[in-house]
Amino acid sequence: MKEPGRKEASAAYGTPQRYDPTFKGPIYDRSCTDIICCVLLLVAIVGYVIVGIVAWTHGDPRKVIYPTNSEGQFCGQLGTPNENKPFLFYFNIMKCASPLVLLQFQCPTKQICVKKCPDRYLTYLNAKTQSHRDLLYYTEFCVPGFNSLQKSVPDVLKDGDCPAMITPSKPLARRCLPAVNTKKGVIMVGDETTFEDGRGQRRNVTELVEGAKKANVVLEARQLAMKIFEDYTVSWYWIIIGLVIAMVISLIFIVLLRFLAGIMIWAIIVLVILVLGYGIVHCYMEYAQLKGEAGSDVSLKDLGLQTDLRVYLHLRQTWLAFMIILCLIEVIVILLLIFLRKRILISIALIKEASRAIGHIMMSLLFPLCTFFLLCLCTAYWTSTAVFLSTSNEGVYKVLNESKCDYAGQTCTPGTFNTSNITKECPDARCVFAFYGGETAYHKFLIVFQIYNAFMFFWLANFVIALGQVTLAGAFASYYWAFKKPDDIPAFPLFSSFGRALRYHTGSLAFGSLILAIIQIIRVILEYLDHRLKVAENKFAKFLLTCLKCCFWCLEKFIKFLNRNAYIMIAIYGTNFCTSARNAFFLLMRNVIRVAVLDKVTDFLLFLGKLLIVGSVGILAFFFFTQRIKLVQDTAPPLNYYWVPILTVIVGSYLIAHGFFSVYAMCVDTLFLCFCEDLERNDGSPERPYYMSPELSEILLKGSLESSKNADSQG
Repeated sequence: MKEPGRKEASAAYGTPQRYDPTFKGPIYDRSCTDIICCVLLLVAIVGYVIVGIVAWTHGDPRKVIYPTNSEGQFCGQLGTPNENKPFLFYFNIMKCASPLVLLQFQCPTKQICVKKCPDRYLTYLNAKTQSHRDLLYYTEFCVPGFNSLQKSVPDVLKDGDCPAMITPSKPLARRCLPAVNTKKGVIMVGDETTFEDGRGQRRNVTELVEGAKKANVVLEARQLAMKIFEDYTVSWYWIIIGLVIAMVISLIFIVLLRFLAGIMIWAIIVLVILVLGYGIVHCYMEYAQLKGEAGSDVSLKDLGLQTDLRVYLHLRQTWLAFMIILCLIEVIVILLLIFLRKRILISIALIKEASRAIGHIMMSLLFPLCTFFLLCLCTAYWTSTAVFLSTSNEGVYKVLNESKCDYAGQTCTPGTFNTSNITKECPDARCVFAFYGGETAYHKFLIVFQIYNAFMFFWLANFVIALGQVTLAGAFASYYWAFKKPDDIPAFPLFSSFGRALRYHTGSLAFGSLILAIIQIIRVILEYLDHRLKVAENKFAKFLLTCLKCCFWCLEKFIKFLNRNAYIMIAIYGTNFCTSARNAFFLLMRNVIRVAVLDKVTDFLLFLGKLLIVGSVGILAFFFFTQRIKLVQDTAPPLNYYWVPILTVIVGSYLIAHGFFSVYAMCVDTLFLCFCEDLERNDGSPERPYYMSPELSEILLKGSLESSKNADSQG
């Protein structure tokens, strides 16, 4: 019996599949598809390897790890003259308050490598006149090879052989910065509020602090990274335990879905509602508890951005925002469940069938590990290549001068600088290391290499994901099109599908992933342009860029959806990418009501499952790392930012849950397309029986037929 609307849909979206008694599922007599794209991928990979070799040949990651003195030499690097001098010392930290720090990323004062940072106030004049011991200590912060007996004090300070003074300092990211502390609200460096600048003047330590702040523009991120790294070093084993818990919970969910799909789905729905409800109650309790406490009424806007997120938890506005967000999510989930209550039964039937398919192909649950391993390889190669490319520049030296000089900021060569005309016109000028860069042809193409590196990462990552989708689709299609399950299921369906995908359809997978990679690299470029235009005043350009970003985001989502279904058709019929994409699109459009009713509702239920796992593990991690569980209160490690391990556990739990549920999602999508094909090929008669299981046909045919009738009556 044909359903209402089938004839009209057929005319607009292609011809439905006809009955074929020889069709038994994924065909084995197939040929290679999209060979040109396969060759193009191989050539691109060879080019990618060449780019990596060039980057590794010219790059030097030490430029990121170690600080560099005014001569462009690394501090603390083994095999260099400064291997025993790991810290960078600024002669006059107050000059770091100059705008040159922000414009050229270089403090306009001499910088040398030292064994340790100074721990006292001392001027060169006092060291010279007081004691030989002080002088020996002071010369550790002078230029290498300095001899205090050869020059007078004015000549030493004039030639810049030694700093005019040294101040108590502490290393931060291997740089010596003033040891700032506060006592009763007074800013101090060491135990002093003023200091002698070495030229007979007393100054306030706030000048030192201001210079240190400018020098710390780039270092603040490193300091944050170091604290985060410290948190990982003391909590990594607890993070692993949290991820193992997430893996065990996910595995238990998958096993229970195999035998208790209906009960588990309803349990997931109820638990998600309860977890969200508990979150709302908890936020309200925290909001009410903070009433009347000092500082709790400060707004988030006035507080600004804080690296220590615990500050926000002492604000009533934070918990009010959390409560509103959770209430909105709760209302949306409940409304969706009310409107989709009839469709949920149909989706549960589809999930039950997916559970049976996975039960007969248990190796499919482990296949995401293979995909994850290949993605890790792609990520590692991209990261290492990006680091080596970014450090393959040469040292650039620029003219720095305290007084007015026409040559200030121009590039210079240290070896010939003293004999140039610059020193004659600007006697105080010096040629110092500024940053890493270059003006050769290679350095001009570095940005091209970086874009190519990012593009190949997207292409290969999408290819790996596509390979996993085609493999799983071929295995689950073999299950669906087995008339007698499990007797007619071919042996080793997963490995057979993987072999077919690599042998015949590498080109098609490369084609689909290439389209997606092009869209993604365009989005990256648009994000870069948007970042550069933030300070611009051209509102039309900003509006146009925002529209483009929105359009390409939507296009990426559509291409991912189309590719996924195209890969299923490739796994079944072995056709090329364009043909498979067209057939998949037409098949979905001929069954557009079922797509909305069955497939998307099932995706929503699986998403609730992931949300429940992530929420449960996240709440457990929050109470543990914030030491709110009394039984293990003393077990939690001391942390700088407790949100570091919590977010790590939450993100890791989501990835783990997504890995397990992605198998279910791919199985559901494959069975859904096979179900639509089955309806077009067969009619359920003894001559043309359905391949779907009796349990699936009993509820799926009834539910989808009612949906089609309702849609036609509304139309």
